[in-house]
Amino acid sequence: MPRVSESTPVPVAAPASSAHLYAGTSGWAYLTWKPDFYPTGTPAKRFLEFYSSQLTSVEVNYTFRTLPTAKMLEGWLAATPAHFRFSFKAPQRITHFRRLRDCDEDVVQFVSALEPVRQAGKLGILLFQLPPNFKADPERLTSFLAVAALQAAGAPPIAFEFRHESWFSDEIYAILREHNAALCIAESDDLTTPEVQTASGHTCFRLRRNGGYSAPELDAFATRFAVLARQRDVYVYFKHEDEPTGALNATAFLKRASSQVSTQSRAEAGRL
Repeated sequence: MPRVSESTPVPVAAPASSAHLYAGTSGWAYLTWKPDFYPTGTPAKRFLEFYSSQLTSVEVNYTFRTLPTAKMLEGWLAATPAHFRFSFKAPQRITHFRRLRDCDEDVVQFVSALEPVRQAGKLGILLFQLPPNFKADPERLTSFLAVAALQAAGAPPIAFEFRHESWFSDEIYAILREHNAALCIAESDDLTTPEVQTASGHTCFRLRRNGGYSAPELDAFATRFAVLARQRDVYVYFKHEDEPTGALNATAFLKRASSQVSTQSRAEAGRL
């Protein structure tokens, strides 16, 4: 599908539904996003500041390999506004090396490292993305979800991205519901996750198709997700790549979502 082509974005106000609708890309540190997303002359150290003036969330892939330091998190928090949310990909040690088995301490370290983000009120979801060759294992998933750090009061919302079709079953959905874990609804050129809501208060979409999304598709997303955001927190992440297609898609999506929210609010006011 053709991607949306727009001039360099100007700051936009967070949508009226910003308390429940968060959108962005998987990362922000891309020099190649100049000048179509980052204005010419923007130094790399100001990328996140500009990014967060356009978008309301980011999925941090950095944590897949290394946990962030307190100083690093302090800088990220200082560069972003109060409504901004950081989601984090779980370490590969949990999802790929141990494959959800015997990793209680690793989960504790992961959650503990992100405590400054939670205290700042900027923590989104924790994404556990499983490898494509990891087939469904209901018992292992159930055992993993019982980890205290994920079920304790105040634990962060979590989502699972399954990349093998064997996970897409009622049995798995029931396990996720029991533990209030979201099924990450991911779309790529190779696999599309069924849209099943399994968590009571949050959901996650990863829109990863090559080439981006057209204006009509973004309109459809805006309508669909604005309605869904009335019921739960909705996190939407477009694909990161060398070209700024995902960032431009996300910016265009938020503008459309904001318009949708305004239209819905006027319609509801008219019925009062």
